[in-house]
Amino acid sequence: MGSRRKSRERALQILFQLDFRDDDIETIRRDFWSRSEAGPKVREFADTLVTGVCANRETIDRLIESTLEHWSMERLASVDRAILRCAIFELLHMPDIPPKVTINEAIEIAKAFGTEESGRFVNGVLDKIKNEMGAPSAESGVPKIGDSEE
Repeated sequence: MGSRRKSRERALQILFQLDFRDDDIETIRRDFWSRSEAGPKVREFADTLVTGVCANRETIDRLIESTLEHWSMERLASVDRAILRCAIFELLHMPDIPPKVTINEAIEIAKAFGTEESGRFVNGVLDKIKNEMGAPSAESGVPKIGDSEE
């Protein structure tokens, strides 16, 4: 397993805890890293994902909600929600990672950590968001879907 996959899994675990603990993200992150072995590359990328998701959570959650039909964010499995948040942050803010890689990684992590349906669900949501993003706008280079929300 590559270091990026390990990082994504660690970020998922930290964000999952954030949904259930009353502590702030720094306390959760500090506690997590004190109990988890990880090399500096794994930790750095995981922290980038966690920090990015937390800083952009409103926009990310709006994107997720825009794809849900007859469903709400609160009803999503916490694992699926955390996976989607990480992947959407990557899609929006990490242009050096091909969308196909981000989506495939999210699907594989969903299959490993989620329910039997998680992989298919994550794939559907991320595919829809990727397709709605379209090409970057001429002025900003930012995907269309995020232009007015960030």
